[in-house]
Amino acid sequence: MSDHSLRVAAIDCGTNSIRLLIADVIAGESGPRLVDVHREMRVVRLGEGVDATGALSAHALDRTWRALADYTAAIRSSGVVRVRMAATSATRDAANLQDFIQMVRSTLGHDPEVITGDEEAELSFAGTVGELDPDTGPFLVVDIGGGSTEIVTGNRRRGINQISGAVSLDIGCVRITERILRSDPPPAAERDAARAWARALLTSGLDELPVSSVRRLVAVSGTATTVAAAALKLTSYDASRIHLSRISTDDVHRVSAFFLGAHRAHRAALRYMHPGRVDVIGGGALILSELVTLVQQRVPAIREVTVSEHDILDGLALSLA
Repeated sequence: MSDHSLRVAAIDCGTNSIRLLIADVIAGESGPRLVDVHREMRVVRLGEGVDATGALSAHALDRTWRALADYTAAIRSSGVVRVRMAATSATRDAANLQDFIQMVRSTLGHDPEVITGDEEAELSFAGTVGELDPDTGPFLVVDIGGGSTEIVTGNRRRGINQISGAVSLDIGCVRITERILRSDPPPAAERDAARAWARALLTSGLDELPVSSVRRLVAVSGTATTVAAAALKLTSYDASRIHLSRISTDDVHRVSAFFLGAHRAHRAALRYMHPGRVDVIGGGALILSELVTLVQQRVPAIREVTVSEHDILDGLALSLA
């Protein structure tokens, strides 16, 4: 680590996964940049059942604690000087939030921040657009999580993010699967109901944003990267090939239809598929497909989606500079 860098750790605890980034933040003329030291993701399904019960289950809390304990050990052995942990949709919705906070405090030594949907959207935008050519903006960044979907529009000028609008919608790959897409594979009635729900929520969100000015659509998070892996016909998950790949909108629709029509056993056999996404990827891909359709109706010139491996986790790390 150089004299001009700061080693930080960021933890993003979502509805489906908990992720760790240890990185050096390097100061630069165009703003701070990250040099990765360690990235890790585990699917713990913290939000399992929250949509129906309103509470985090003991099993989900235990799975999350086990991952967090390992992350804490990695942080303490890596010379990290600043830590930030954010919790998103599942904890926002949980009646027993204090149980989660106490578990994190006793394990990590820091309280988690239960961030709002707007904060989540802004952090996703910050973590995503720093690597993009600002002349290709304005950008629309979509982050499809387990329990919520964040959409943010804006630009980046002289290293400064300029957000023009942000919305957080209570729909995600876990929520839509638990609520509607329960069958294996879901029949037409379930798929149609899921599409109608996604379309209604996404339309209301996009109506609040200056979408007509957008020139580049960027998708982040596990749903988007798994769709990209399928579109690229990867034989195994390869983050270096997925990161900043450009996937045609036609391929997004094709992959979504494939995931929704395949049995769980078929999806599980795909070598790029993380085991923790097998049962929810169809719902996530459906949301992305519907979003692409709605954006294209407003901006017909958009014919592709840029898929980024960097998102809210990177935004959290950059915020510690």
